[in-house]
Amino acid sequence: MTKQASLAKKLVFTLLLSILGLGMVLPFLWMISTSFKTPNEVFDYSRWLPSTLELKHHIKVWTGANSFGTYYLNSLKIASINTVGATFLSALAAYGFSRIEFKGRDTLFLLYLSMMMIPPQVLFVPKFIMFDWMGIYNTHWALILPGLFTIFGVFMLRQFFMGIPKEITESAFIDGAGHGRIFFRLMLPLAKPALATLAILDFSWNWNDFENALVFLTDRRLYTVPLGLQNFVLEYNVDYNGMMAAASAGILPMLLVFLAGQRFIIQGLSGTAVKG
Repeated sequence: MTKQASLAKKLVFTLLLSILGLGMVLPFLWMISTSFKTPNEVFDYSRWLPSTLELKHHIKVWTGANSFGTYYLNSLKIASINTVGATFLSALAAYGFSRIEFKGRDTLFLLYLSMMMIPPQVLFVPKFIMFDWMGIYNTHWALILPGLFTIFGVFMLRQFFMGIPKEITESAFIDGAGHGRIFFRLMLPLAKPALATLAILDFSWNWNDFENALVFLTDRRLYTVPLGLQNFVLEYNVDYNGMMAAASAGILPMLLVFLAGQRFIIQGLSGTAVKG
């Protein structure tokens, strides 16, 4: 292939990716634009930009009886606890499945991994009964306790640990280090890219969790951001301007978390590739 043909191929590929990227960004641009429009301009698709900037929709989101400040704090509380807890517990389990030899280890891991095939919706009724019996229904614990465990996180970190040469841990054992010291002083520092990647993904999952919050929370004071968006679905119509203003505010934490750890994502995912 000549240099000119290679350059043309790269240009075409870049153009296609740019078009796809623009297609993904357009809904977010429409969301932000709609949050500043008047109600009459919402469905005027010939007008992308608002005629005037209507700040009252954003002000309404943060004021009044249903202020999004409470929902923000609730979501930050749940997402932060779940992210830290799930990342640590996943790393702990992944270390056991990758570095500690015991009978039936691989069979147990495959059985654990098969649980990913169970749809989460199937577990709503059993969890509802169990949480009601435990007395944590309609509390944040109903979202926090299940969120501390993630099968995908264990699988992802196990694959990363499997890629670390065993000679490293064997040398540590010879020097007298135990599993605890090896895990905290050796494996966790080496797994920073994978841990950051899992933390970003887990934060996003918990921040956007609507179904579990809808099923297990009834007190409006405990609502999370996804549930708070229901306030704009009125009895006879939908406040699209207010909903888009709230949604625009809702994506900011995820955007900040992603920007803070984006450099780890590709490195972490490439390091967790399935080994043959």
